Amino acid sequence: MKNAMRGAAALCLAAACAVAVPALAQVSSLEGERAQVSYMVGMDVGQSIAPVGPDIDYAALERSIRNAFEGGEPLLSEQEVAQTAQALMQRVALRNGQTPPGMPPGTPPPEVDREKVGLMVGADIGRSLLPIRGEFDLPVLIQGLRTRVEGGEPLLDQARADALRQAFSARVQKEMEAEAARAGERNRAEGEAFLAENRTRAGVQATASGLQYMVVRQGSGRRPVPSDRVRVHYEGKLLDGTVFDSSYERAQPAEFGLNQVIPGWTEGVALMPIGSKYRFWIPGHLGYGAQGTQGIPPNSTLVFDVELLDIL
Repeated sequence: MKNAMRGAAALCLAAACAVAVPALAQVSSLEGERAQVSYMVGMDVGQSIAPVGPDIDYAALERSIRNAFEGGEPLLSEQEVAQTAQALMQRVALRNGQTPPGMPPGTPPPEVDREKVGLMVGADIGRSLLPIRGEFDLPVLIQGLRTRVEGGEPLLDQARADALRQAFSARVQKEMEAEAARAGERNRAEGEAFLAENRTRAGVQATASGLQYMVVRQGSGRRPVPSDRVRVHYEGKLLDGTVFDSSYERAQPAEFGLNQVIPGWTEGVALMPIGSKYRFWIPGHLGYGAQGTQGIPPNSTLVFDVELLDIL
């Protein structure tokens, strides 16, 4: 979660989003810090997407951003996104004097549907800005974005925009870290309550470290030691049932050194004879801890089904 939050802050403050926007009711001056921050973010986003600006329908862009904020269904199919993205990349390359791979020299730029470009880019922007959507006013952000894309005279000079970006970045980062800490504490308490009850279930065993496990199928081969390299099939879930990783879905067993994974795995897999299948409940301190990782919130208790296929 912390990584995700940092990514959101960096996106706004380092212009890592691809966007564009419509000019509806435009303001002629920026009153208050919120308006100035909204405009600054728009300027940064506009700078990042300037190369595709000529191909964007701004009304579609704004509609798509709002749709992402509201959790709506995608406005383009995957096929439409792929086709639009390919044509757009070719147009940008040709505008830059480059010949796209596989395209004969002198070939005219492919046509693109400007509405679809707006919907595609807007969806990316909306997803990127979603964690901080309460920090800005979208119409003002769009005005700043469009002014930068079209080369207009901005309402903020560069020095003021730089100062706003720095202050905003620090504030958002602080707020996100505080929220991550609160979420981590909630996850820790939830995990402790779950494990206390889970330990009373028939077949569940616990180690001194707090790791819990159940033997689904007992194998007859030798057990690995931490210095061994193993081949496994596995599925990892959060307590709410969300699957965050699965070698089964990839149809490809995983291979790794047993001392190169989270502590709960190192300890748990070392209990398994070759041919076994175990279920593990791994408390946060034996998993990804207070930092968490992508797709795994801080202090999360993890559930793994693991088959030990071989020791390499």
